[in-house]
Amino acid sequence: MDMKVSASIKKGILEIICLLYILLFVYAAVSKLLDFENFQVQLGQSPLLSAFAGSVSWGVPLVELIIALLLLIPRFRFIGLLAAFSLMIMFTTYIIIILNYSSSIPCSCGGILENLDWTEHLVFNILFVLLAFTGIMLLLFNPKNVASKNHYNRTFGMVSIALLSSIAVVVIIFLLSEDITHHRNNFIRRFPHHPITKINELDLKHPSFYIAGIEKNKVYLGNYEAPLHVIVLDIGLQTQKSYVIRLSKSNLPFRSVEVRVQPPYFYLMDGTIPCIFRGNITDWKANLSMYGKVYFTKAEPFDSKTFVIRAISSKNHENVLGTITITDTIKVRLASQLLEKQIDGIFDTDGNLIYNEQLKKVLYTYYYRNEYLVCDDSLNLVLRGHTIDTISRAQIKVTTIDSKNQIKLSAPPIIVNKRTATFGNYLFVHAGLMGRYETEEMWDKSSIIDVYDFMKNTYLFSFYVPNLLNQKMTDFRIVEDVFVALYDHSIVTYKIRTNAYEPRGFKILHTP
Repeated sequence: MDMKVSASIKKGILEIICLLYILLFVYAAVSKLLDFENFQVQLGQSPLLSAFAGSVSWGVPLVELIIALLLLIPRFRFIGLLAAFSLMIMFTTYIIIILNYSSSIPCSCGGILENLDWTEHLVFNILFVLLAFTGIMLLLFNPKNVASKNHYNRTFGMVSIALLSSIAVVVIIFLLSEDITHHRNNFIRRFPHHPITKINELDLKHPSFYIAGIEKNKVYLGNYEAPLHVIVLDIGLQTQKSYVIRLSKSNLPFRSVEVRVQPPYFYLMDGTIPCIFRGNITDWKANLSMYGKVYFTKAEPFDSKTFVIRAISSKNHENVLGTITITDTIKVRLASQLLEKQIDGIFDTDGNLIYNEQLKKVLYTYYYRNEYLVCDDSLNLVLRGHTIDTISRAQIKVTTIDSKNQIKLSAPPIIVNKRTATFGNYLFVHAGLMGRYETEEMWDKSSIIDVYDFMKNTYLFSFYVPNLLNQKMTDFRIVEDVFVALYDHSIVTYKIRTNAYEPRGFKILHTP
């Protein structure tokens, strides 16, 4: 009688365990499939599974339904319980890695239990792991039978193998995903949880501003419509001062003036004349340093005497990088080997030119392809890096107008990289394309910044910079852990808060 009661209780417990797993997996799989796009986005933003989001998003619900079916059929129940045990071990290992080894922790686990925090989800998973283990033991172990004990030993060995194999699979996926994400990315971005927090906002009252320079405690703004006016803000956006630049020679035919501030000096440049003025920010008076020597389309100061430029080569009429050194004489050096022509040599090599003061490196990021150059201050190539999008060849169409001897774009180009900024060994790229598993809603409401360690040629993470009054940011800079975003009529400062970004080892350097 006792044996029958014991067998009946054991069978009842086993049925309850199987029923709980069937309900869990069917509900989980159906929930994922009904909200598949959101589930795929969550996996795409996972720091562990992002590189495999496509296959995992289909594989997990399919496996859950198969396991539920196996548990329904008594003759396949052992296989079903062992598979359920393995899958829950994988889920549990995933959470442990997220909590302890991931560079960022997503805001929720996703799935049907996303209202639980990570620790609560971990406890839930461990509970179901124990239930599966109990079910396996109840199904196969009979203490009155020696043969059953031997079978128990074999079963325990199988469970141990399943345990270790499941952990190993998740660890391998994690390591592979990290390698793919950082070095061989298939255009899946990694978004840490709340990486930036707003510090302050200031209404500038007028449009057409651009960021002319930045230092630890100050931001310098130039204005395209009033090219001699400079606004100086403290980094907290609490104080504001306006200055007017006074030029030693002001009757030049200015057409494309830009100001660069690199304390204690500032520079006023116009490559169409061409001319470069230099002055001191103590009085904002500028003297003419170069006039009529070399035309340029972009220029950035290295120091008070040397500039990196992008110009049009007189030999082949294509873009070329070079340097101008202004001493008693003016020396121009061109590095024609750096920019690689794909179509026309002008539009296809167009891009952002910036100078990294901390590491004394020149960075040039193409607009229309997934590539950037890192050079030393003598324009020797250090490396060619790649952004995470997949467009390696500029997708542009150009037309030659013979009557005017002009080359023009004949169709809107696909912009891969918009604007760039740098601090320390980091390159910040304002992305031009939406990545995989990203929502159009977030794309419309914000700008995406991709962050790279350009010295290691690795992608690190991305973050959203929200629109302001339905307007996307127009310019940005970074100083240490402060992100400065410029909008049409406003400027906003943010604090960067993520373990993936550690800029404190670098200081602001200025070379007289």
